[in-house]
Amino acid sequence: MAALWPLPLLLSQRLWACLALTLPDEPHDGPPSAGFDASRVGPSVDQPGALRVFSLDYHHVQAPFEIVLWIMLASLAKLGFHWSGRVPAVVPESCVLIMVGLLVGGVIYGVRHSAPPTLSADAFFLFLLPPIVLDAGYFLPGRLFFENLGTILWYAVLGTLWNVLGIGLSLYAVCLLVPDSLGDISLLHCLLFGSLIAAVDPVAVLSVFQEMHVNEQLHILVFGESLLNDAVTVVLYKLFESFLRLPSVTGLDVLVGGCRLIVVGLGGFFVGLFFGLVAALTSRFTSRAQVIAPLFVFLYSYLSYLTSEMLHFSGIVAIMTCAVTMKQYVEANVSERSNTSIQYFLKMWSSVSETLIFVFLGVSTIQDIHMWSWPFVCSTLLLCLVWRATGVLLLTAVVNKLRRNAVTFRDQFIIAYGGLRGAICFSLVFLIDDFPKKRLFITTTIVVILFTVFVQGMTIKPLVELLDVKRKRALPTVSEEIHSRLLDHLLSGIEDVVGYWGQHFWKDRFEQFNKKYLRRFLIGEHHRARSSILRVYQELERREQQGDEEAPPPVDPRPGGRPLLPEEMDSIRRILSRNLQNFNKKQTPAYSRHTLHQDASAKTALHRHQSLPERHTCNRSMLCPQRAQGEFSKSYRGRARLGRSHTVCSASPRRSDPPDSVDPAALNPTQPSDPEPAAEEQQSPLPRAPVERATKKQLSFVLESETHQ
Repeated sequence: MAALWPLPLLLSQRLWACLALTLPDEPHDGPPSAGFDASRVGPSVDQPGALRVFSLDYHHVQAPFEIVLWIMLASLAKLGFHWSGRVPAVVPESCVLIMVGLLVGGVIYGVRHSAPPTLSADAFFLFLLPPIVLDAGYFLPGRLFFENLGTILWYAVLGTLWNVLGIGLSLYAVCLLVPDSLGDISLLHCLLFGSLIAAVDPVAVLSVFQEMHVNEQLHILVFGESLLNDAVTVVLYKLFESFLRLPSVTGLDVLVGGCRLIVVGLGGFFVGLFFGLVAALTSRFTSRAQVIAPLFVFLYSYLSYLTSEMLHFSGIVAIMTCAVTMKQYVEANVSERSNTSIQYFLKMWSSVSETLIFVFLGVSTIQDIHMWSWPFVCSTLLLCLVWRATGVLLLTAVVNKLRRNAVTFRDQFIIAYGGLRGAICFSLVFLIDDFPKKRLFITTTIVVILFTVFVQGMTIKPLVELLDVKRKRALPTVSEEIHSRLLDHLLSGIEDVVGYWGQHFWKDRFEQFNKKYLRRFLIGEHHRARSSILRVYQELERREQQGDEEAPPPVDPRPGGRPLLPEEMDSIRRILSRNLQNFNKKQTPAYSRHTLHQDASAKTALHRHQSLPERHTCNRSMLCPQRAQGEFSKSYRGRARLGRSHTVCSASPRRSDPPDSVDPAALNPTQPSDPEPAAEEQQSPLPRAPVERATKKQLSFVLESETHQ
């Protein structure tokens, strides 16, 4: 027992060492206590003799603390935007976040009298951009994207080359016209600046177009073009940057640069495809550990992006391909709770990244490194609008000749006007090597970003309403999806019969390959849906759940009024029940072209419905034709004089004759008929009820024989 008495003292010393931390720069005097090692207390405590109740060590938590504060500030700004009444209907969210960043940057600059922290290119491309592209690729509408893939590539590749070369050469001409202030800007510098200023930012495009709810085709064209446009512009930027570092550029260098553009795109595609298949295969074996199933989606996607960047491929193409590839297999392998976790985490991650990007755009604008030149800034702003508009018009005129659904002029205007710039060109401009006019490039880039986000972003929604652009329709039902698949199979069969290898032919071949090989290999047997209709229903349920979460709350279009009284409710119930009972009692007589009245002079419309007294008249005429013939003819002549249309009573003989042998008296009661069938009808020993039942059977047989003709 005596050996245990130092234990409480040692525990208390340990507790005080954890609670009381001292600043590392403060000197400590005095020898350490016996039996206590001061080196075990922590990095910020030199000697235990100067224990404190409270102390501060901000440098130890500075980096994560500031990151959390920035995320908190951006999230609160976004929360305040959505609770600001009518502001979201007028100003886009990106504009409000940039204004918050400008305000914060101004406060920091006024307090510290130095430039606020800027958004570095590495932080943007390695941490903030991948979640946004992953979210867009994972929830990408696959059918629309692949149906419009040719048009998207047409806009993204040729359109980007058109804009880069047009803007770069035009700016070089402006520099030649103003040699005093812009004479030291070379052609390669202008092409380098044209490659970064032509980058359409998918973050800005998504933030604006998701609020307008435009039609699916327009949305996928703008968004797909902005995604692949970034991949092309980044490759062109690195190509012109390498040209600037060469002593001279030859034709072979240009050829190698063109081959590099193709290799970068295809390399990113195959890297993303590989990691997407590996992620799908891994998710097949997560049935016993569903908790970590969503983790593989994020790990493999981010790994594909980092691997592509490491190999100097397109990371945007890689992570988007990975997300599109693994989606259908991952959703089939993991549970519904895991799918919900994936969706919420992707949305949260991308929303935080997008908010931080716009806030830091505003903060980074407050700098003291700006350089102004009216000819260069105004020319850049005008050339960006002109070259994009002409490129969209010319490329669309060519691609409309190959499309079944042509891109309308209104959609072309929105595509050209929706080329918003954002953080991609802002991050690329800071990567330029130092030269005398780098500050001018930075200032011009910031002006173009602010103009496109504020002016074009705020006016594009009124323009969509003014031009009456087709809006997004409701989610398809199961019936619409089934009919759409039926048409796909029908068109693929027609293309196969005529020998045309079109879109539906290759889509059907891929579906067969996917069902025969990929789904069997990548999806577990207990997760495979036995019916395609069941898979369609499950997919629509997920879409509807996701759409309900993103859609704004529904507004009741009915004007407010007093509630209905109980007497009024009872009256409405009686009216509805009486009408429903009358509707159920109503019978529709069948007719065919064999039982119509042959009257050449009466070319009128035929009514399939018949009133109750007329049905009794028809029954009497079928039971006793000779007695009711005059009454039927008289009634018919009266109706022919009073109205433009008449009702035809269908009748057929009682005996089991072929369908074509119909009684002439039933076809035309005004013409004389053979008396032998009538006499046979009168001498028939059958009672009335069997005759009526036989007549109904004969009528249904006539209708069935008509449908088979």
